[in-house]
Amino acid sequence: MGEVVPVDRLDEGRYGIVICYPKPSHGEFVRRLDEMRRLGVEAIEFTGQKLISNIPVLGKGCVGIVVIAHTEAGRAALKIRRVDADRAEMRREALLLERANSVGVGPRLLSFTDNLLLMEFIDGMLLPDWVSSLVGGGENERIRMVLRDILTQSYRLDRIGLDHGELSQASKHIIVGPGDKAYIIDFESASLDRRVSNLTSVSQFLFISGRVANMLRSELDGFRGEEALIEALKAYKRNPAEESFRRVLRVCGL
Repeated sequence: MGEVVPVDRLDEGRYGIVICYPKPSHGEFVRRLDEMRRLGVEAIEFTGQKLISNIPVLGKGCVGIVVIAHTEAGRAALKIRRVDADRAEMRREALLLERANSVGVGPRLLSFTDNLLLMEFIDGMLLPDWVSSLVGGGENERIRMVLRDILTQSYRLDRIGLDHGELSQASKHIIVGPGDKAYIIDFESASLDRRVSNLTSVSQFLFISGRVANMLRSELDGFRGEEALIEALKAYKRNPAEESFRRVLRVCGL
């Protein structure tokens, strides 16, 4: 556990750069602390592999900074909107995450304000690190179960017309948590307006190109090859039905 600071003791001089990244101001700092209190956030835990002015955080993206929030119900993930983000509030992302939750995808949305998104905290590993930790260790069945879970979740998103938008480069967008449960995270680029490509994008990421695909191809003996997968994905795009999805699973050896 990292440094835990009660909300009422967050020093603006030290933590303002995190709460109001990248241009802190007193008025915005005060507003955001008030929003934290409204969400029931009692303290912020500063931990993680990313650094902002030598302060560790869980994540740093184009839209927000992610930290751990302590609430009466336990630890949660808190996404804080960057003051220079390309959006004025977090409502749209919250509603898209809620839509994903409706089909069992993503960390559970807990609450939100204009500048804050409070979600279930997933204490796990990013997918590339998780795969790397198991490759060569005789854990093929565990890997297959997680990959099947990821493809199934992606298919569910396709079915409800919600395109995640970043699953073609999913290294930072899938976490494997306790019990080998996969979580697709970060719906800031998601859309209900464009054509969905979740299953096709994540299949290419997992089996065709990149470091993760290279590790998996060397580990799994049921994969029928890139050409077979590409043909199965083309058939799925023409007719994104259950039968086409099952064909993709078979080609992937899942």
